[in-house]
Amino acid sequence: MSRVSPDPTPSGTADEALLALELSDEPARKPSWQGTTPLQHHSFDAVPRDPFVEEEHQVQLPGSKGEHLLQRAYGSEKRARKFYDDQVLDHLNPQMKEFIGRMDMAFIATADARGECDSSLRAGTPGFIEVLDDRHVCYPEYRGNGVLASLGNISENPHIGILLVDFVTDLIGLHLNGKARIVEDADLRAIHPALPADFARGRTPERWVVVQVEEAYIHCRKHIPRMVPVLRQRSWSTDDGKRKGGDYFEAKGTPRPWHHAEPVWAG
Repeated sequence: MSRVSPDPTPSGTADEALLALELSDEPARKPSWQGTTPLQHHSFDAVPRDPFVEEEHQVQLPGSKGEHLLQRAYGSEKRARKFYDDQVLDHLNPQMKEFIGRMDMAFIATADARGECDSSLRAGTPGFIEVLDDRHVCYPEYRGNGVLASLGNISENPHIGILLVDFVTDLIGLHLNGKARIVEDADLRAIHPALPADFARGRTPERWVVVQVEEAYIHCRKHIPRMVPVLRQRSWSTDDGKRKGGDYFEAKGTPRPWHHAEPVWAG
């Protein structure tokens, strides 16, 4: 997103053609869930084989085996192949780099070794996600609640998904999928000395997540809401409970499965 001005009124909004698209939509279609589905007539091998991998040269298209199998089952192979061919890159092009450089928040998806998932928000000043080269980005990890859920997942399973969305100007998103590793701040600066050193209110990174980009592709604007940024004083490094949200969901005091009774000491 663009840096907000003291007067928090919409700025840099889309032209009339794009605004007209926001106000229009396709007519409702008849629901298609009645009756049987293609999957009920589609047999899978005991160990499913990716239907889009050519036997002779084993060229793998973007995406997972599961999505390829469902594309075949639901008859969307041609549309999916067009998307892969037209929109998906295995690196960052100049337009993607520029987009990343003006984003001030990102949604991060990780999973542990068992596949159990976590989704988290990361935010900072515009460009807080640094582009290192055509195939690598990094984002800072600051002192938080001490749980380290995302980093814990990455330590077990390097696969990561990042979604950046421009809700203000262009109404468009960028997906970055790849493999992540954790790098201490001093170690990364030794390799990339141009990393920013001037951080707001002493909010300095403890470490960084470096992501090797394997897939980069568009998230369409069709259902992205337009938002208006407002001026806000942020307390980045505070431990004040109220400023951090406190017990907003009233979870404190509720019994948990991991709560234990007082230990019984053997006499």
